[in-house]
Amino acid sequence: MISRAERVANYVILSAFAAFALFPVVTILGAALGPDDAGPAGQAWGPHLGNFAAAWEAGHFGTYLRSSLAVSSFVVVVSVVLSIMSGYAFGTMRFRGHTVLFYLFMLGIMMPSEAIAVPLYFDLRTLGLIDTFWSVALPQVALSVAFGTFWMRAYFRASSRAIVEAARIDGASTWRTLWQVLVPPARPAIVTLTVLVFMWTWNEFLIPLIMVTSESLRTAPLGLAFFQGQYTSGFTLLAAGSVIVATPVVVFYLFLQRHFVRGLLQGAVRE
Repeated sequence: MISRAERVANYVILSAFAAFALFPVVTILGAALGPDDAGPAGQAWGPHLGNFAAAWEAGHFGTYLRSSLAVSSFVVVVSVVLSIMSGYAFGTMRFRGHTVLFYLFMLGIMMPSEAIAVPLYFDLRTLGLIDTFWSVALPQVALSVAFGTFWMRAYFRASSRAIVEAARIDGASTWRTLWQVLVPPARPAIVTLTVLVFMWTWNEFLIPLIMVTSESLRTAPLGLAFFQGQYTSGFTLLAAGSVIVATPVVVFYLFLQRHFVRGLLQGAVRE
């Protein structure tokens, strides 16, 4: 039984950490809504929503957001589907070399993207894929599938074996057992994986920076960096651009947060 003093101490500590985490967010949002520091003096105080329109037009964020949305959607869909299938294979089946093959997948988690960026660039250049949509999307699919396989394998290993055996006795194929028996109860774990992959892909900076030069293929974080260096020296418009870039991730998380938290609380990653 937690005493009242312990409960109060917990709330105080959590409130302190929440304030520490939210302070940069509030600062950026306040700067984005404040008067333009690069504009004329004597501007009226209060919310300046025009900063977002000015940043949107000057920074070409419409193009960058469309590119990020296309890349993120492709990576999320392909990575989640492949992760479900590979996690199911490693979590419920036993075949020759499955342990070695699984640890080869885990190299994708242990290997940082910075270590493979340069050789990956030369490989994709040899294939003629540099400065294309695929040069941005495919490497991120590979990196995401590594974690997704680990995540879904842990879930399927923790799922009831009796359900799988009952499906097999009823004559269900391996494919049907996966998609009609195991996937529906796994929705919280799948949604959690979807949110994580979307956030990682949306925020990825290094791979688009190396792989593309065309403005139409720049993602939102990369476009924000160019916006900072080329279009404005004022902090207000830069803050407005940062809010524009971060908004889709925040909206996506808020929309799926119930399932995301449920997937974490269920302990989807269990061995």
